[in-house]
Amino acid sequence: MLRRSLSTVLLVLACVLVPFGALSTWAKYEIEDADRYVATMAPLASDSAVRDAVAGAVTDAAMKEIDVGPLQGTVESFVRDAVRSFTGTPAFRTAWNTANREAHAAVQEALTDQSDGGAVTIDLAPITQQVKKQLADDGVPFADRIPVTHTEVTLMQSSDLGPFGKGFHMLQVAGLWLPIAAVVLAVAGIFLAVRRRRAVIGTALGAALGGAVLAVAVAVGRGLTLDDLPKDVSRPAAEAVYDALTSSLSVAAWITLGLGLAVAAAAWLLGRFHHRPSRAD
Repeated sequence: MLRRSLSTVLLVLACVLVPFGALSTWAKYEIEDADRYVATMAPLASDSAVRDAVAGAVTDAAMKEIDVGPLQGTVESFVRDAVRSFTGTPAFRTAWNTANREAHAAVQEALTDQSDGGAVTIDLAPITQQVKKQLADDGVPFADRIPVTHTEVTLMQSSDLGPFGKGFHMLQVAGLWLPIAAVVLAVAGIFLAVRRRRAVIGTALGAALGGAVLAVAVAVGRGLTLDDLPKDVSRPAAEAVYDALTSSLSVAAWITLGLGLAVAAAAWLLGRFHHRPSRAD
């Protein structure tokens, strides 16, 4: 009886740790690591919503310093088109990566609940500098008056980061230890089990449930993060950022769900085949 109870406790703990193990690995090796964070955000340089948000922020900042009277609308449209065109160049992708590397610390503070509810922004100074140079080289009037410093685009509010702001630092500290602990507990629980095949099936189903819980948490977190965004924050851009940051987490959730169900089904079928009564010739 004691052996069975201990096995059950170990297996339950292993299953509970499954979603937390995925979260801690993601938090430690994708979000905390600056290089991987930049690599995760890099594809957004080609995202239409992000490019529009950047073009809008740079144009708005530029037009605050330019006053050409009745030609204001025409010049603004020209500048916006020029900036939007620049966002399709390799130079923009380089500047985007530079801006994200500099923003990494702010994202870390927001996710670890240390930013006092501030905004998660990206400083567009490197991008604005490139745009200003391009416009000046093209002989565009007033290009030299485009401000370079303090041009930012807000991606999201740290107060709207849903459940990921709570306990995030602890997850980063745990890192790989949580998934390792889950595996050790599962192996120990199966080893102590009186009926190991049933223990394998139960553990696999529990892991699949953990994967499903993680998938739901990512989806719920997305809704909480994007609800009630300030008017100056582009919702499509914020959606793209959230999806990019949680992409590997979603993949891990679905892989865990699928693998758990597959192992449970295989163990069940193997047991059925093994216990099938033989027929006499």
